[in-house]
Amino acid sequence: MKELLLIAVGAAFVNNVVLSQFLGICPFLGVSKNVKTAGGMGGAVIFVITIASFVTSLIYKFILVPTHFEYLQTIVFILVIAALVQFVEMFLKKAMPPLYNSLGVYLPLITTNCAVLGVALTNVTKSYSILEGVINGLATAFGFLVSIVLMAGIREKIEHNDISESFQGTPIVLVTAGLMAIAFFGFSGLI
Repeated sequence: MKELLLIAVGAAFVNNVVLSQFLGICPFLGVSKNVKTAGGMGGAVIFVITIASFVTSLIYKFILVPTHFEYLQTIVFILVIAALVQFVEMFLKKAMPPLYNSLGVYLPLITTNCAVLGVALTNVTKSYSILEGVINGLATAFGFLVSIVLMAGIREKIEHNDISESFQGTPIVLVTAGLMAIAFFGFSGLI
């Protein structure tokens, strides 16, 4: 149990996928303008990363390793992730059209989100069991959710501040992301 807790805290806060590993920056910067939209993207990423961690671990351990096709892991993982994202996209289009419309192009871009593939490859590289891989995926996705919702909240507050013209838009967002990364660096002493 202690091992699983260390994996979860490490993945969510110490090695935050966005602010420490710099994976998944595109949706992080693109969708973090509104807290509700950021929460929706975070929820979609939680679903995709958690299920992808489970499915890719199963495929790797029970199909690729026994058949000695480990070298196909990246291609197989990308196919699994793409299928999961299509499922999420169809579900959101039917069940939550406003969220689907607000996510726009960033929803299908979860397929190419480096964070999703990075988690699947990390699970294999660190030889995690299926349960450890799922915990790592869930915690990583939770860390993504926390960071994107925090960024969205900060961006909503910044919008009403008087900022010099040279810092408006992308520059202030990048400075904010850098300061958030420094703040998350403070978690490095936890583990």
